[in-house]
Amino acid sequence: MLYAILGTSRMEEAMVKAIVGANWGDEGKGKITDVLANDSDIVIRFQGGANAGHTIVNEYGKFALHQLPSGVFHQNITNIIGNGVAFSVENFVKEIADLESRGVPKPKIIISDRAQIVMPYHVAFDCYEEERLGKNSFGSTKSGIAPFYSDKYSKIGFQINELYDDPDSLREKIKHALGIKNAILKNLYNKPEITEEEVFDKLMEYKEALAPYVGDTFEFIHNALKDGKNILLEGQLGSLKDTDFGIYPMVTSSNTIAGYGAVGAGIPPYEIKEVITVVKAYSSAVGAGEFVSEIFGEEADELRRRGGDGGEFGATTGRPRRMGWLDLVATRYGCKVQGATQVAFTVLDVLGYLDEIPVCVGYELDGEVIDYFPSTTKLKRCKPILKKLKGWKCSISGIKEYDKLPKECRDYIEFAEEQIGVPIKIVSNGPSRDDIIYR
Repeated sequence: MLYAILGTSRMEEAMVKAIVGANWGDEGKGKITDVLANDSDIVIRFQGGANAGHTIVNEYGKFALHQLPSGVFHQNITNIIGNGVAFSVENFVKEIADLESRGVPKPKIIISDRAQIVMPYHVAFDCYEEERLGKNSFGSTKSGIAPFYSDKYSKIGFQINELYDDPDSLREKIKHALGIKNAILKNLYNKPEITEEEVFDKLMEYKEALAPYVGDTFEFIHNALKDGKNILLEGQLGSLKDTDFGIYPMVTSSNTIAGYGAVGAGIPPYEIKEVITVVKAYSSAVGAGEFVSEIFGEEADELRRRGGDGGEFGATTGRPRRMGWLDLVATRYGCKVQGATQVAFTVLDVLGYLDEIPVCVGYELDGEVIDYFPSTTKLKRCKPILKKLKGWKCSISGIKEYDKLPKECRDYIEFAEEQIGVPIKIVSNGPSRDDIIYR
């Protein structure tokens, strides 16, 4: 029984925490999940797919996880891929093999039987559409995410449980889906059609690969809640890439907010007690879309080179990230969207080379100063209002206590905290699991 993985029940109140991003993604959610997972029983991926990577540095090395939850390095944890995830079997299998080859003990994983599968033709359609759009493309990671979610809501996607159903029913559904897909391939993209047999064979291949992992995660999670287990919801991307509240249309095709965790994991909304929203000490973005505090040229190149845990390049695409200063207007909005109860402030150590550190404290919109994040049509016309803070001009790596940070560094944190309006409880001052300061 899957429930046995949880072990002996505890008659305690369950604690569900969501770890989500405030900005454009790449905030460091994977690291924060990895750090907090040690005190958790379950980690759940609840939305998105292999279009974003969570980078983790630990005793086994450096990993970029695209499909697996960031709790897979902890043997005390059950990792769940929830029903809201765009599930890539290829990425899952590849990441499991990578963990094994690098000496990571086999993780405990359950995949929701209600999760839907990213098909090879979803990836192909993603590429074809970006090719068709040309200079007007969305900057997609070409992971098949938009076509996947389109099919999901058009009710022609494949839930994992369907792989284990009557083969004739599955073939009938394939036939129906391909009637639509092949018409688009022929008439819009001028590409070769897909055969029913190749889709069926691929699904049978997936059926065999997933068999050891598939289960009823809904019942598992509800039993865990009843037994007082600690659960982490791991979000992907950030508030500004949310389908509804982000920089539409240059957004992802799923809801990136903590509230969706209730849907994508199958948890009652009232169970989510803490929303830990991850904020980068500067800004970065991959793909097109509005980015008011963006910087360019040598200034951007220097920050990009020093940034992240080996330079600011996309964990999925390898593309250079767009760079900018900390945008406190966008971050305040992003924290509101998430319902943040606390903030984890990351990559602070990167800024130690600067004499002065600009931060965006407001926008100029059509000659008027505003302190709120407007809808996209207005955002396009916004210019940043910058305030310069004094830099600390030294390395802060290895510091474990907040009071031992340079005064200028603490001033930077506390100014950001005041502007955001949410307490900064966690500060990350390096890429590894141990580079963490708690306030």
